[in-house]
Amino acid sequence: MSVDLAGFLGVVLLAYLVPGPDFLVIVRAAARRAALGRAAALGAQTGLCVHMCAAALGLSVLAAGSALAFTAVKLAGAAYLAYLGVRVLLQSRRTGGDSRDTSATAAAHGGRGSEHGAERGPEPGSGADAPAHPALGSRRDSFVQGFMTNVLNPKAALFFLSVLPQFTRHGDSPAEEIFLLGGLDVAVGVVYWLLLVRVAARLRSLLARPAWRRRWERTTGWLFIAVGVGVATAD
Repeated sequence: MSVDLAGFLGVVLLAYLVPGPDFLVIVRAAARRAALGRAAALGAQTGLCVHMCAAALGLSVLAAGSALAFTAVKLAGAAYLAYLGVRVLLQSRRTGGDSRDTSATAAAHGGRGSEHGAERGPEPGSGADAPAHPALGSRRDSFVQGFMTNVLNPKAALFFLSVLPQFTRHGDSPAEEIFLLGGLDVAVGVVYWLLLVRVAARLRSLLARPAWRRRWERTTGWLFIAVGVGVATAD
């Protein structure tokens, strides 16, 4: 078995450097908490393993040969991205409302707080003890988002169907070559995403400010919807 590893690595690196749905999901999760970003990254690469296995078993060829199946996957992916966008926008509205309510309450009771705050300190469960991000979600939620975004991404399936075979030698074991190159793709992606998570996690200090957090959530929410529309309308 002989494959063009150098050429394949170059294409894979370029593919990861172009932002896509996975990039958006992972960066948003990492900006909330690094652990969530890592979970989303592992979810995305697990989804990539699904495409790799499908290509090795020939399922990708069957799906690509059926216009109905390909369209169904594409629309499902677009719908999921739009769902994430709406979910993020609704969360940003709730966060904004909570911040305004907290500020108004603090202003209304400012006199009493100044008199007794030094004696009693912050009450359990009050805003002083609350984390910067009240609705962080869970690692499982982030993993599922990364996984579903990748599995429902038709471009990932097309990569294993059309791009990856160009770097194989078409020997007696095509499935073996697909697993070799696909495994290399997954490994490169894990390293790339984990480095990206470390960079994106630095946004957390900036997003500790409620105003910046609301703007970030609204921007990412609309970006999810825009990417979903792009996926739905792509040929």
